[in-house]
Amino acid sequence: MEETCKNPDRLYNEGEKSIIGEQLDQHQATATIGKPHTCDQCEKSFWGSGNLKIHKRTHTGEKPFTCDQCEKSFSRSGHLKIHKRIHTGEKPFTCDQCGKSFIQAGDLKVHKRIHTGEKPFTCDQCGKSFNRSGDLKIHKRIHTGEKPFTCDQCGKSYNQSCDLKIHKRIHTGEKPFTCDQCGKSFSRSGHLKIHKRIHTGEKPFTCDQCEKSFTDSRSLKSHQIIHTGEKPFTCDQCGKSFSQSGDLKIHKRIHTGEKPFTCDQCGKSFSQSGHLKKHQRTHTGEKPYSCDQCEKSFTDSCSLKRHQRIHSFDQWKKEFSDSYSVKLHQPSHTGEKPDICAPCEEFQRTRPHGRTPSLMH
Repeated sequence: MEETCKNPDRLYNEGEKSIIGEQLDQHQATATIGKPHTCDQCEKSFWGSGNLKIHKRTHTGEKPFTCDQCEKSFSRSGHLKIHKRIHTGEKPFTCDQCGKSFIQAGDLKVHKRIHTGEKPFTCDQCGKSFNRSGDLKIHKRIHTGEKPFTCDQCGKSYNQSCDLKIHKRIHTGEKPFTCDQCGKSFSRSGHLKIHKRIHTGEKPFTCDQCEKSFTDSRSLKSHQIIHTGEKPFTCDQCGKSFSQSGDLKIHKRIHTGEKPFTCDQCGKSFSQSGHLKKHQRTHTGEKPYSCDQCEKSFTDSCSLKRHQRIHSFDQWKKEFSDSYSVKLHQPSHTGEKPDICAPCEEFQRTRPHGRTPSLMH
């Protein structure tokens, strides 16, 4: 037979101690009349002396129940029992719809709301609903502006402890999420998930205007600005506008002179990380951009593109004696005097160092 709330260590049945948070507190809040045991510090009342004794530990900080494996302590024996399942791996509460198992009955209860769609916790300011009371509590900080979790190194604050934990990895350099294919590590699991799409080729985010696909939603959003022509980020010093906030941030360094990216070998500084990366290849000798026609390699894509124009012009020269010489000969009959031949005109638009392909004439 199930117990009443007189003994919170035997609430409902064994293993359901987590329901204390939502059901016992609710029950005690409504049954306030005639409780003979009152706390002398906060005046909260209880039916039994045992309940009062447990409650007083919130004021004293007493935690008499200690785990013999990790020495973590608890104020209630039921909480210790639940905690021990972390070490044993026991998950006695199983969802009858999807088979997922949980350590606590309360976790199963919350999980079932995924299947039912129940969201019993509603924000009184914007009406948004949540399936966990804790999620509502965190959400409300958007309205209050509260950011109770502060970094002790840089002072930046967050509204969730998990966000602070992730932020601290910037200072520690910790990257606990590693790709099992290439070994690259990341500070966030979400970044690893996006990275893995490079290997799988998955691009789940597709532009509805041109059908170009991307590995993440942020890249898609940046791309879509091409179609709208929108440039919402404007420099307050020169009025130049940009489609992305990151581009504006980089641009502003022209005005400030800031060069935050420094070479650790020669001390030269750069305004963009990409420029530093390109520069570092002068030290390493790395030339990752190779010409597919002559296999010559370059440190950057621009140098490769410039080089490939040589092959384009060589092709024009090769075809000149066959097709273009006929076109060039025809004006002798018509009297037409063209200013410049088409290949030369095209080459001049992209000519390296202003050279004119006079060899053709």
